Amino acid sequence: MLRVGLTGGIGAGKSTVTAVLDSEGAVVVDAETTTVVFDAEAAPRTPHRVAVTLRIEMLGGQTRAGSFGSLASLADRLLELAGPVPAEARSLARTSLSDLDSLTMALAQAPDSPFLAAGAPWYFTLFGRDSLLAAELLLPLTAEPALSVLRVLASLQADRHDEESAAQPGKILHEFRDIPVRITEGGRTTALPALYYGSIDSTLLWVRLLHGAWKAGAPRSEVKALIPHLERALSWLRDSADADGDGFLEYFDPTGHGLANQGWKDSGDSIRWQSGEIAEGPIALCEVQGYAFEAARGAAELLAAFADDTADPAHTPALWAEYADRMATRFRERFWVRDARGPYPALALDAAKRPVDGAASNMGHLLGTGMLSEEEERLVTERLMGPEMFSGFGFRTLSTENGAYWPTRYHAGSVWTHDSAIILRGMSRAGFAEEAAAAARGLFAAARGFSWRLPELFSGAPRREGRTGDERPLPYPASCRPQTWAAASAVPILLAWAC
Repeated sequence: MLRVGLTGGIGAGKSTVTAVLDSEGAVVVDAETTTVVFDAEAAPRTPHRVAVTLRIEMLGGQTRAGSFGSLASLADRLLELAGPVPAEARSLARTSLSDLDSLTMALAQAPDSPFLAAGAPWYFTLFGRDSLLAAELLLPLTAEPALSVLRVLASLQADRHDEESAAQPGKILHEFRDIPVRITEGGRTTALPALYYGSIDSTLLWVRLLHGAWKAGAPRSEVKALIPHLERALSWLRDSADADGDGFLEYFDPTGHGLANQGWKDSGDSIRWQSGEIAEGPIALCEVQGYAFEAARGAAELLAAFADDTADPAHTPALWAEYADRMATRFRERFWVRDARGPYPALALDAAKRPVDGAASNMGHLLGTGMLSEEEERLVTERLMGPEMFSGFGFRTLSTENGAYWPTRYHAGSVWTHDSAIILRGMSRAGFAEEAAAAARGLFAAARGFSWRLPELFSGAPRREGRTGDERPLPYPASCRPQTWAAASAVPILLAWAC
């Protein structure tokens, strides 16, 4: 029995891990440093294998190991759906789905509703956005993670206003931890309570996933049980998401110590003008408006299909279909900007409602949503496939022409696996199969360079085929690996391969 205390990162010293060693012939000689010695003999030039199996259990705390059975067993199904792909694709499929098995957890209060933890080692807990997007990427294979994630997040849906935790009635959480978080970086202290709701998009993604799971064939009874939570989420969208009434969803941290940015690019310096200057909030992100459009349209379908199960007469299919139409019109009028290369959607609107003209990967999340016209989708796709945005391995978070670009800047030049996977999925849905396949091949090459375990993010430095050392992306030193939405990205990557 080995007892190991956490030595770094958030939660250091707050938990104990128990690991049970199971390996024939192994002797634990130092439990404090976890030193294990094997007594073995091997003939010259003859392989000799030893193996260690660890069963790890967290003692104390509010999270436990969880299970969806075996997601790894779906690897053959994924390859079947993908069609003709390289033999190496099996390595990507099996590694990614096995990693998702290892990242599956459950809350102590809901052991029968597992979820996909965000990533190891830094975010090994429940994050709303991460779990929702990962479950959505898995829908072509199974709806089970989606339904479970929807249930556990619904159980924690906010029912009151609380500025400190950013809670608002109907809102879906951002993150759940055993202890509060306090981090000081760059002169700014971020202090978050253990249950924190500072996310502008988790609630929209929850609605979108509910609709997606239903369309993927989830049992009607399980979807029906979540309709009351759908109505609460829609009430949040109607009552709280648009604080100034301009028709767009924006976020702002009034406490001064919560998350300054509350979309998926949640670092403090992620929202940039083309000059490189940081935009001032409140911020209305372009992709969030697209998520709202999709959530409203999906909600309209769900409300119509489950009309006998709704309780709030204010939420009607017609109302939310009209909301989506109005959002598309407003977005077209306010978000599009132009540079020497032509028009494209701005990254965001700032506090003064000016379009923030930084060309960023966020625009790619609008593809396939139905909010853009065919011509607009063509413009976005061409922009993203240009050398300023596409590194050859994936889509950079920020254009190389931006004044703040740096290939290993967290949200301002790096490539995030899930971001690129969501973009190529949108390209496929929008009918740009060739571009989607090219992006999929880039991520596949990146996966090969990372031994088939795609990291959370990696460098945005350009790929130079045929040059020694340039066929493997430069790693980002503090990237989670394995990471949930990066692992789930194997599904759209392989499905887009032969499109």
